[in-house]
Amino acid sequence: MSFEGSYLGANDRISAQAVMECKICWTPYDPAEGDDFRQVEPGTAFADLPEDWSCPNCSAPKEQFMVLEDPGAADLLEAARIKAVTDRLEADFAEVYHAKMRDVPIVNKALRVEAVGFQRHGDCLLGVLVSPWFMNLVLLPDEGAEWRELRAGDKEVIGFPSGEYEFLHNSREMTGPYKACSLFSPMGEFTRQKDATDVARAVMAALFDEANRAETDRAAEIRAQREADLAEMAAEEAAMDAGEVPDLRGAPSRRAVLTAGLSNSGAAEQPSVEQG
Repeated sequence: MSFEGSYLGANDRISAQAVMECKICWTPYDPAEGDDFRQVEPGTAFADLPEDWSCPNCSAPKEQFMVLEDPGAADLLEAARIKAVTDRLEADFAEVYHAKMRDVPIVNKALRVEAVGFQRHGDCLLGVLVSPWFMNLVLLPDEGAEWRELRAGDKEVIGFPSGEYEFLHNSREMTGPYKACSLFSPMGEFTRQKDATDVARAVMAALFDEANRAETDRAAEIRAQREADLAEMAAEEAAMDAGEVPDLRGAPSRRAVLTAGLSNSGAAEQPSVEQG
């Protein structure tokens, strides 16, 4: 028969900060202090104690301890709440993989679907979704947020300390509405799941680093210049259609610059890819 606050070996019910107490002799275990008697270093969480560890006063086993106080309990509950949401996200895209993507040539079978680094961000949950065919920044509505007006296919620019990023709106049956910003696709450069998740965690750190703003601003400048080049190229074509011949001597064709290499890439039709 258990009672509220009992441990009973349930590591998932206590945080690394939990102070535990023997319910037989009331001897506490504080992770900040460790256990000199068993040479347990300070900073060792109760859940990380050796399986054969016992109360230094009465030798009661770990299962006989109860929670005295747990400063990290709120964080533990928050992590469990976020995990419930990201579990649905992973299941949703794992289903996509098995139903549609498993035999597509661009899929990297060394990888699996995994939600990485999700955390609360305003009224959203923000993290990175790694899959065998893409890596995306993903925003999900947090509790109480209403995204009923979100329309699949719409685009939205969202600002972070590191810069402005374009997100595509979408929705899936299990996940519901979400917003995704493409980071990598396809994923052929990753040889291990750990390599991909390490990059995903680095992305989450870099996203909130203002020192990276110059790089993203430069990317915006490049996009703006490309759009200007395309507009100028369209004007040149309009002039030629009107019978005017622009002077292009000594300058490469803008079309050749903007489409460099595409003419030699082959005309084979690419498979349809389910994007995040």
